[in-house]
Amino acid sequence: MGESMDMDEEEPAGSERAAGGRRAVLTGIGVLCAAMLTVGGYGAWNLVGAVTGGSRGSDPNHRPAQASSSLPQAPTQAQADDAAREFLGRWAAGDLAAAAGLTDRPDAALAALTAFRDQVRVRSLAFTPSGAAPAPAAGQAGVGFRASVGFADTGSIWEYDGALAVARSGQGKPLVHWSPTVIHPHLGPGETIALQPLHAAAGRVTDRNGKALEEFPSLRQVLAGLPPAPGAGGDDGSAVMITHGPGAADAEPLFTVTAPTAATGTRLTLDADLQRAAEAALHDRAGGHPGSLVAIDTGTGGILAVANSPAEQFNRAFLGGIAPGSTMKVITAAALLEAGLDPGSAVPCPSTTNSPRLWHNDEDGDHLDNTLAEDFAESCNTAFIDQGLTKLAPGTLAKVAAEQFGVGLVWHTGVESFDATVPVPKNSDEQAAEYIGQGSIRANALTMASVAATVQSGAFHQPVLLAGGPTGDRPATAARKLPAQVATDLRSMMARTAAEGTAASAMAGISGRVGAKTGTAEVDGAPAANSWFIAYRDNVAVAAEIEGAGYGAQAAGQAVAQVLRAVR
Repeated sequence: MGESMDMDEEEPAGSERAAGGRRAVLTGIGVLCAAMLTVGGYGAWNLVGAVTGGSRGSDPNHRPAQASSSLPQAPTQAQADDAAREFLGRWAAGDLAAAAGLTDRPDAALAALTAFRDQVRVRSLAFTPSGAAPAPAAGQAGVGFRASVGFADTGSIWEYDGALAVARSGQGKPLVHWSPTVIHPHLGPGETIALQPLHAAAGRVTDRNGKALEEFPSLRQVLAGLPPAPGAGGDDGSAVMITHGPGAADAEPLFTVTAPTAATGTRLTLDADLQRAAEAALHDRAGGHPGSLVAIDTGTGGILAVANSPAEQFNRAFLGGIAPGSTMKVITAAALLEAGLDPGSAVPCPSTTNSPRLWHNDEDGDHLDNTLAEDFAESCNTAFIDQGLTKLAPGTLAKVAAEQFGVGLVWHTGVESFDATVPVPKNSDEQAAEYIGQGSIRANALTMASVAATVQSGAFHQPVLLAGGPTGDRPATAARKLPAQVATDLRSMMARTAAEGTAASAMAGISGRVGAKTGTAEVDGAPAANSWFIAYRDNVAVAAEIEGAGYGAQAAGQAVAQVLRAVR
């Protein structure tokens, strides 16, 4: 009694419907055109005044209760049935003023009935008296009924059982005693009954294989900024609810009018297994230093893993902007190869050079018989500075970076990211600094993982985390692919670096099509350089940077190698 019922629920034994209509069914259908609240979802009128009637002294229609010794005689059951039938018929027909006039508190009843009609968005009402009900108080007779409520814009029907108390007025007329329970047996003084939204449950965020990603600390900041994928959100439903207090947290759902549709979830390009390897590698190798690591699918640009140290701070891998050091020599080498050099070209590596600023290498000594490939494998600063100042015009590096590697373009990864900058140098010192990844160049692990991926595949594929990206955001495209011979030469030079150059110690034992480049970025005033390393194995490219960790092949190189060994 009093619970909401669905249309296909079995009728209880002995009910009007089961008894074959032993009592006439009075049904009034009122199509009620009430003005609806349309801003911010379904509105809800507080029925405090309506169900309590405000101050009793201000209600001219209120009949004060008489002392128990002089209570009017309770109406007979037949009289109570007639009064209930007339009240319910008027209510069902939409004649709310007339229905309210058949109660002992007309003003309160009219306000509450109107609020129920408007805030529950009632389209139709039908009532079936169901015989005597227990009398709630002395001097009253009880009448049960079955309510059937139809809703606007839906075929849902809500059925529930209620009860009325009928008492004689001071003039002896049987009237419905007004209380909030007339509308619904669960409704009490000061409570609200209204049609409220049922919010769709948020869809799960999973990796490309449908695996959950909640366990990974480095992804919490990443996923927090993730917009819903197009079409991923579910649709809200609606339900009749009673709100017991000032907030909706304790709302009691009575009947679901429209069920919410579940969100489809968001599937990212990440790989949960590689993500686990990336977080472990950075944790193992960073030694408490700030750092980041990114892994990318070289054929699609899909981001496979993102790790940050500390894990739960900002997304350094995407939002950081620091000098990439000698990993930038990949792009400088591409520019020199296109300018006419090849891996076998004689390119001396003196111990120092000037721009006019004095530049030196990590290791002392001249290597004047070196080739370009040897300079690349040994990461000779002076060779790249001398060749860049001789063969490349100011601004060439920025042009090659943008047109072939997508570095410096506006990227749309699916979450916020910092777009790398390669400024046009103002003088020869700035020009020299850029050729070895110093000066005003700013990049992050995401940028440099993409550089390695571009070499392996021969073309730039903008990294993406959310396939398709937010509505209207398309991945950036480079103006042209790497020239075929340039791509071949870069792969051979990175393979040599991994096999016998500065990256050999980190890449030892890693099989497949591999290539790597170390980076050691000096920062003015810092006690130690930043460690950088980029590499690829088959179709996975990885970049890592660890602040203040020194030589590139050590901390960052070991982290990248640990991830590449997990590639299957």
